[in-house]
Amino acid sequence: MAVACSTRVRINQGRTPIRADVLASRLPATAWQRHSAGIGAKGPRYYDWAWIHIGTGYHRHLLIRRNRTTGEPAFYLCWSPTEATLAELVRVAGTRWSVEECFQAAKSQVGLDHYQVRHWTLWHRHITLAMFALAFLTAVAASTATGQPADPHHPTRSNDPITVTVPEIRHLLSVAFNTPATSATRLLHWSNWRRRHQATARRSHYRRRSADEPAG
Repeated sequence: MAVACSTRVRINQGRTPIRADVLASRLPATAWQRHSAGIGAKGPRYYDWAWIHIGTGYHRHLLIRRNRTTGEPAFYLCWSPTEATLAELVRVAGTRWSVEECFQAAKSQVGLDHYQVRHWTLWHRHITLAMFALAFLTAVAASTATGQPADPHHPTRSNDPITVTVPEIRHLLSVAFNTPATSATRLLHWSNWRRRHQATARRSHYRRRSADEPAG
């Protein structure tokens, strides 16, 4: 669970709780390890991570993430029923990005936050319709993908355009149903052109991120 830097935790069975950011500032350089929090839009998301055993339970930790560029920290309170490694905790913490990406896609593509209602029923109807529209676009995008998908860990190995995305499907449908409608040939030509340029940008981002990947 992500928590604020002002969250106070106990370590070594101490009586006085200590702020999370104070604990992070006291950690030696050897306490930090570089791990990827998963694949992002621009490649692996590498951060420096550290963890501190807290509380009375054996599997309770304070997980600390530090941005390698700005040094900005983020904090997570972790509990696991069995012993977990730092890499496992990092992987779970990284899934938060997928949830945030889903909400962002719903807001930007289907207007999840574009409502002006104050009654719960009307609000519920709006978000239900918005999420249904997002599910439809996602299903259409998945069904139009052809061939073997590119290796997400090594996109620099392919010169093909990126697969059709939800924003691309929404754009194609909005253009196709507008009057006057664009010819299918021209519409698909521009779609292919956009996705090839997006693939070029993605390869550049992944090459840069791969250069920061720890050896071994």
